[in-house]
Amino acid sequence: MNEYDYIIIGAGASGLLLADAMLNDSFFDHKKILILDKDPKNSNDRTWCFWEEGDGQFEAIIHKRWHSIHFQGEDILKRTDINPYSYKMIRSIDFYNHYLGRIKESSNITFVQEGMVDLNESATEVTVKTTNNTYSGKYIFNSLFDYKMATGQKKYPVLQQHFVGWVIKTEKPIFNANEVTYMDFSIPQKGNTRFMYVLPYSNDTALIEYTLFSEQLLRKAEYEAAITAYIKDRFKCETYEIIEKEAGSIPMTAYDFREHHTKRIRYIGTAGGWAKPSTGYTLMSTANKIPKLIELIKQGKPLQKLNLKNKFWFYDMLFLDVLHHNNGNGHAIFESIFKSLKPQMVFKFLDEKTSLKEDIIYINSCPKAPFIKALFRRLF
Repeated sequence: MNEYDYIIIGAGASGLLLADAMLNDSFFDHKKILILDKDPKNSNDRTWCFWEEGDGQFEAIIHKRWHSIHFQGEDILKRTDINPYSYKMIRSIDFYNHYLGRIKESSNITFVQEGMVDLNESATEVTVKTTNNTYSGKYIFNSLFDYKMATGQKKYPVLQQHFVGWVIKTEKPIFNANEVTYMDFSIPQKGNTRFMYVLPYSNDTALIEYTLFSEQLLRKAEYEAAITAYIKDRFKCETYEIIEKEAGSIPMTAYDFREHHTKRIRYIGTAGGWAKPSTGYTLMSTANKIPKLIELIKQGKPLQKLNLKNKFWFYDMLFLDVLHHNNGNGHAIFESIFKSLKPQMVFKFLDEKTSLKEDIIYINSCPKAPFIKALFRRLF
């Protein structure tokens, strides 16, 4: 009764997108598929944002889009139209409702709200023990991430993109609803790479996030004090209502998570190293990798074959080496890039779609000395 062909652990972005891809492929029509998650997925617990040209696969659940971004640093203030790109936002509750709704209508995919407590692999199957039951599957796709997966090695530094965000509603219209503050480095850096990120839903409502690229988390009060100060200093506002709060931490590392894969267990999403190392953006990276994973499954190839290493992985590795060596200088790198390049070029590079000639232009926009030193440390 509790035997399945495939078990997906975690109903986040990677788990639900994988299940939906299986739902849309006739190869899986007669396969029994189970999705496990300890949460009911009925709350708006996070926000996903990405840039994209034209319409894409998530259009039905886009909550808001912008066509202009604002970048600010110590000596740069840049407001730019990003056409043909638009910056898009998805609320997690809309994502869950959309994909779980489709999955719950299927005849061969089952969603069960139970948390995993143990995982054991044999030659023929994997056994998943939850808080209430035991399930067996021929193959397991696990999206549950633990920093210990990456911190047990010293070859690649492991930073965190960690943040706290508030959605606030103000008495007066203080936001520009047509513009995203992509990065504002004008705040105190305090020895780390720190910036503010503002997504205005309307002229009086916005998500404001305090974000750091660093190794260690802060105390909750430090994030919230920084947000409070920013609202007061940047927007001259002291009276507002906090509608929602969110917090998170995304790994930033070039570590190869494939070391954890086995014959029957494949880690996906953040746990599989799918978050782009240099930015932490995960949703579109995941969406791009799911079709490749589906093809490996259908062809019966070892799941470790989904290789993430390419020239962009190497660029990301050097960038993280630089941040790890001198974390307080991160703002200077981003300011140099945005001074020299249009955001469209930055987006294209981060999307890993640039030619070698364009790569050289992008690299040339960065401060030279720290990257040369990082390269030599890697080589020698």
